[in-house]
Amino acid sequence: MATPMTGSQLLEILRAEGLTVIEVRNWRTHNRNTKGPWGPVNGVMIHHTVTSGTENSVNICYDGYSVLPGPLCHGVIDKQGHVHLVGNGRANHAGLGDHDVLRAVVNETKLPHDNEADTDGNRHFYGFECINLGDGKDPWPEAQKEAIEKVSAAICRHHGWSAGSVIGHKEWQPGKVDPRGFTMDGMRKRIAERLAGNSPAPDPDPKPAPSKPSHAPFPGPGFFHDGQKSPLITAMGKRLVAEGCSHYEDGPGPEWTDADRESYRAWQRKLGFKGKDADGIPGKVSWDKLKVPAT
Repeated sequence: MATPMTGSQLLEILRAEGLTVIEVRNWRTHNRNTKGPWGPVNGVMIHHTVTSGTENSVNICYDGYSVLPGPLCHGVIDKQGHVHLVGNGRANHAGLGDHDVLRAVVNETKLPHDNEADTDGNRHFYGFECINLGDGKDPWPEAQKEAIEKVSAAICRHHGWSAGSVIGHKEWQPGKVDPRGFTMDGMRKRIAERLAGNSPAPDPDPKPAPSKPSHAPFPGPGFFHDGQKSPLITAMGKRLVAEGCSHYEDGPGPEWTDADRESYRAWQRKLGFKGKDADGIPGKVSWDKLKVPAT
């Protein structure tokens, strides 16, 4: 058992889970609290809308019908995986269900078959409607299923529940078939895996440090002159050797020498350069093709 979250708490944990959340009209004060108690809460219930179109579905879940006033859930999960918050408090989504199922949810044990409708589910469950026709043909995009997983995990994490506290409407009330198109056992497995290790990634640093380039940028032709010493020249020489363009006797070193120039001339000729374009002084095109490792 747990005290229901405030609207601000719900919004915070959903966004912390990496979800895109849209606040619909006056959702923070939109509820059915005058018609019955809200809480203690024991779990999360997943539904399908039997509607199509985001705007239409969200409006129906916010307003409800003449015989069933809204909100019809706490949030609507669209096919892009966005969560539209439409209610905060008691909502007309669960109806009467099986007290044995509620007991199993509270104890987080195996769910029994639902065969009674004697317990007020609107009091005990957060409800999320997922946009789907529920005909077994309307697809469930991965983004939508991932959002169901994230929503459920966020609420369970906040209350200290396991994935056993997440059920489908069809597991609560006899005669219901929603959600249709995926199994709740499969969804609970995803939620359990997320709770076990796939916690939300930390916010990226707003000014990440630039990554070190894998190849050294061209230092300019003036860099290569008699007396120049640099680890870059050694790295260049090793690449020339690897390309079969070696005129070294003792191997490449950090000081620019005639051996470096002759080796580089061989590299230029290998690339097809001729005449003054194969003078042994590196140019940007040939340097970039050599892919000298950054030092």
